[in-house]
Amino acid sequence: MVNQEAVFFSRVLTELTLSFHIIYATIGVGVPLMIMIAQWVGIKKQDEHYILLARRWTRGFVITVAVGVVTGTAIGLQLSLLWPNFMELAGNVIALPLFMETFAFFFEAIFLGIYIYTWDRFKNQKKHLLLLIPVALGASFSAIFITIVNAFMNAPQGFDIVKGQLVNVSPLIAMFNPAMPTKVAHVLSTAYMTSAFVLASIGAYRLLIKGSKHVYHKKALFLTMKLGLIFSVATAVIGDFSGKYLAEYQPEKLAAAEWHFETEKGAPLYLYGVLDNGEVKYALKIPFGLSILAHSNPNAEVIGLDRFPDNEEPPLYIHYLFDLMVTLGMGLTFLAFVYVLGVHRKWPLIFKKWFGRLLVLSGPLAVIAIEAGWWMTEVGRQPWILRGIMRTSEAATGSGQVDTMLMLFSLLYLILGIGSVLVLIRMFRKNPVEQELADRDAEKAGDLK
Repeated sequence: MVNQEAVFFSRVLTELTLSFHIIYATIGVGVPLMIMIAQWVGIKKQDEHYILLARRWTRGFVITVAVGVVTGTAIGLQLSLLWPNFMELAGNVIALPLFMETFAFFFEAIFLGIYIYTWDRFKNQKKHLLLLIPVALGASFSAIFITIVNAFMNAPQGFDIVKGQLVNVSPLIAMFNPAMPTKVAHVLSTAYMTSAFVLASIGAYRLLIKGSKHVYHKKALFLTMKLGLIFSVATAVIGDFSGKYLAEYQPEKLAAAEWHFETEKGAPLYLYGVLDNGEVKYALKIPFGLSILAHSNPNAEVIGLDRFPDNEEPPLYIHYLFDLMVTLGMGLTFLAFVYVLGVHRKWPLIFKKWFGRLLVLSGPLAVIAIEAGWWMTEVGRQPWILRGIMRTSEAATGSGQVDTMLMLFSLLYLILGIGSVLVLIRMFRKNPVEQELADRDAEKAGDLK
């Protein structure tokens, strides 16, 4: 018999852990690239502000990495404790990328340590910049390998089950499953986009809310908003490919996310709205939109929920998560476009207080967007933990102590969240940009004497 209470608390705890971890993991993937770009721009322009930007971002990045390690360890522990039946099956098939993710993290950590230790030991800054390449690659490949595991859960392959036994196991085939390309690309682009907007919101806060006039903050904001614009456009393009993947391989998830109940040609796309007794009301209806999204053909047939048993339909509330993700993504893209163009055209608009508040909100809104996208991805796979093979209820532990674990881990995440924010605030308050630039100028003046 399935312990439904254990299943419920296991799902809540896993969702809580992933929701908390994804914030630090996303920053951990995206910020190294931002650091590398800032230092490269500084070297190219011989601009000390960008070099300092890279240094200060690195200091904050180290704090987020420390928290990410703790939450990442918690995820590994919970997979074994909460989902033992899944790990028994998947551990024999998809263990390779889990091992490679650990290797990629150590690769990143080693070169990050060397990079920090050798800040003032290279006369040629280009050599110091080279240390950031393995840091950025290690961070990105960590995301790639762990995303491959998630892709496997959505499109399992590389094994057969004969009389309850795993046979013909091929880890490489399991890794390179149909979900892998779009999922990996989407995770990377959203990590870069979100990190750019988070860093931009910090610069906007100092510049437009606190009233700083320092050129350092102006350069930081403009650089990160440009990067945010580039990666948000990339995310939108990859999101289109993701929709086409769902139409072919996970049509039930696409149908639930779009409230597409009946299989039909020329299917419309519904944005927003509410569901009232199976009827969509107050929605923005885009004729032929879903057929175009799914197949790039306005007359193409799109499979609806009528083709699936009731007990295999994903929860319909993922429609709201999809709307939230898309709305925030489009809004952030437009905001970045207006700011970048406004700087070039010298529009007074971008210096308005209300516009500055929107820029400050860009970071938190980007985090909410990735949370909504992640929830949609995971909830949209339900009732399967391994699509078509193992249900979530079959994979969960039967322990009656999961509720206690939930309370303890909730307390841990509360402490880590508050602690990391306080440490970051205190770190940068004690080392303001103006003072740090003055100290570096004094050091250089002393070296010239």
